[in-house]
Amino acid sequence: MEQPAADSLVLYKRRPARVVAVTDKLEIELPGGGARRVRPKDVVPLHPGPLRSLGELRPVEGEIEAACELLAGQTTTVAELAELAFGAFTPATAWAVWERVEEGIELEGEAPDAIRVRTPEEAAAEREAREGRDRRRRAWGELLQRIQAGRVLPEDRPQLADLEGLALGRHEGSRILRALDRAERPEVAHELLLKLGAWGPEVDPHPVREGLPEAPPALELPELAAAPRRDLTALEAFAIDDEGNQDPDDAVSWDGRWLWVHVADAAALVLPGSAADEEARLRGATQYLPHRQVPMLPVQAVQRLGLGLAPVSPALSFGIRMDAEGEILDVAIVPSTVRVRRLSYGEAERRLHEEPFAGLHRLALRLRERRLAAGAVDIRLPEARVRVVAGEVRIEPLPPLASRLLVSELMLRAGEAAARYAAAEGIALPFIAQSPPDEADPGEGLAGMYALRRRMRPRQIVTAPEPHAGLGLAAYCQATSPLRRYTDLLTHQQLRAHVTGGEPLDAETVRARAGAAEQAMAAVRRAERASNRHWTLVWLLRHERWRGEAVVVEPRERRSVVIVPELALEAQVALRGVPQPNERLPVVLTGVDLPNLEARFRLERG
Repeated sequence: MEQPAADSLVLYKRRPARVVAVTDKLEIELPGGGARRVRPKDVVPLHPGPLRSLGELRPVEGEIEAACELLAGQTTTVAELAELAFGAFTPATAWAVWERVEEGIELEGEAPDAIRVRTPEEAAAEREAREGRDRRRRAWGELLQRIQAGRVLPEDRPQLADLEGLALGRHEGSRILRALDRAERPEVAHELLLKLGAWGPEVDPHPVREGLPEAPPALELPELAAAPRRDLTALEAFAIDDEGNQDPDDAVSWDGRWLWVHVADAAALVLPGSAADEEARLRGATQYLPHRQVPMLPVQAVQRLGLGLAPVSPALSFGIRMDAEGEILDVAIVPSTVRVRRLSYGEAERRLHEEPFAGLHRLALRLRERRLAAGAVDIRLPEARVRVVAGEVRIEPLPPLASRLLVSELMLRAGEAAARYAAAEGIALPFIAQSPPDEADPGEGLAGMYALRRRMRPRQIVTAPEPHAGLGLAAYCQATSPLRRYTDLLTHQQLRAHVTGGEPLDAETVRARAGAAEQAMAAVRRAERASNRHWTLVWLLRHERWRGEAVVVEPRERRSVVIVPELALEAQVALRGVPQPNERLPVVLTGVDLPNLEARFRLERG
């Protein structure tokens, strides 16, 4: 078709327009009475006219369906279709045909001279697809209305997977939140799921949000190989841990001259580079969550190696001989067999007046004083154990028992001894180093402890010994929990290879493996902190009238930071004026924001 003339019908942006005049450009009339000057290439000729007004494009009666049936599967033109369907090619019939092209069911095309006529089957499929889209669009709009009203139906549950994916950290966004013009954040999705009743408070999203596995490794471990072991079954050995502990991996013995720390011989079953080793490295550590425990190693590891689970247990034993001041004189590291009795902290506390517990306690106090004299940082903030048992949330404050101090000091001494041994023998280990905190006076009481904790420098994993200022030790590595932490397992693999005549890994390999595990361990620690806080808040939801005491640890003008000792919970409280550090305040719970892990308290007026 030639360049459009005046009074011709054209398409401008796929809508009808009438050419009013032709100069260097075209002056066109638009629907609604508007006008515009455009280039000829900006329009598509549809009919040569004459067309005196766009008002002439009135609906016309015809046989468009019959024409489409006649030309099914063929390519034709607007003019031919108009003649067949309406008996004449006029501006009105040309526009009527083009409207059917735009509708896109029986006809499809981009230009008036190249229109494809769909077959009846194709047209039916297109019509069905459109009806399906319309149904989905209506259903989507109705779903959004129900969500906004907070009243979803049981059949809406699958659609809420969009919100759950974001709340669990599996998706980066949410179509529902986007449609509601709300922030696409996990906390917002969590809040909406609670409001809709799709999630109850008992849904803890934090471990999954951190990408942590929810089940033990599905791997088989080899049988424990027969190999020489020192028989230490004549020594009294005690595994002291929390009541209900499921993976006892350390125990202590004391003969008056040598301290022995026996540790589950995990490296005897989990060899470097094995499938279990690589899986443990990806997991980083065992997850100790209030509602479940997810082990780092396959379940057979604890069954075969847990100290005290069988009459005699295999171990890697650290023998440490010290002088009267606690200086290490000699270190022996040997694969062993031990006979272990399991005790809770409470049972050990009640027996501190007996030997060997009395001697071990005296030794622990001496070692602690030695560390403090070397600059160790002693941070004592309230602690609590949060557990979910048969759906019941239990919060058990952990008193500063002497038996806990006993175990922690002896485990630190084992880590120090292992680090010294490795340094002397030139063995690369994941040593742990820490720089001193700044020297500003943190103050006294809980506020001082809180400030001191905030000033602590992050620890670092290095492959050559460096001081750990926080512990007051010249060299240190974690060596007493190889069933629970990968860095401890790596330490055992290195030491065991050395003492049994094998070849330890080089420093670069140790650094790479420890670094990968440290990232995984950081995710586990974040999940454990968030999960403990989540279930503490669930407990508060179930005790909505809770009242108690809070201690100011960071005074501020508007909202001061407090610690609730009974719950080992940090929170903020709005107060008039600025309170004093360590001031004790009676507070009452006013609300819980579970998605944002916040508890709200106010000062209780007398």
